[in-house]
Amino acid sequence: MRIEFESKMFSIDHAALLIIDVQGKLANLVYEKNKIHRNIGSLIEAAKILTLPVIYTEQAPEKIGKTIPAIAKHLKKFSPVVKKSFSCCGSMEFLQKLNALNRQQIIVCGIETHVCVYQTVMDLLDRRFKLQVVVDAVSSRAKENKDIALERMKIAGALLTSTEMIICELVRTSEHKNFREIIKLIK
Repeated sequence: MRIEFESKMFSIDHAALLIIDVQGKLANLVYEKNKIHRNIGSLIEAAKILTLPVIYTEQAPEKIGKTIPAIAKHLKKFSPVVKKSFSCCGSMEFLQKLNALNRQQIIVCGIETHVCVYQTVMDLLDRRFKLQVVVDAVSSRAKENKDIALERMKIAGALLTSTEMIICELVRTSEHKNFREIIKLIK
């Protein structure tokens, strides 16, 4: 009997980064906002260095506001997927972009953990994507809402990770050609 081995770790060749709704006044009201903004910036920069595909969304920006400058400065070469549904999967544009990437591993960050992040993760799990939710790069206004959402996502099958952990997981070795650039993002 032959046993197929499938790595649980994410890889540069199979992963993509999803940044959900870090916008408007809400982005500055979330729990531990400075840490969250810094870590999301590090994830975006790592994705660019490692040439990972990046998708970012904005929930009703005409009402909530655009992606905040602290995050937008990292996303200049990308354009947002504008959505009305809490789940990114409620947007046909999002689903088309995601499917065009041909990636099954999705690294998730953004706000709010218990609404848009949670609903997106649940929908992506239903579509059989492998997900890692970056715990120190997601947040809600109330810590309790973040904690409950993370627990439910984990029970449903999403893996929890941290910014440093997922970046090192993608690179795998200090001998990686981009390691010097990458280490600056997590120190």
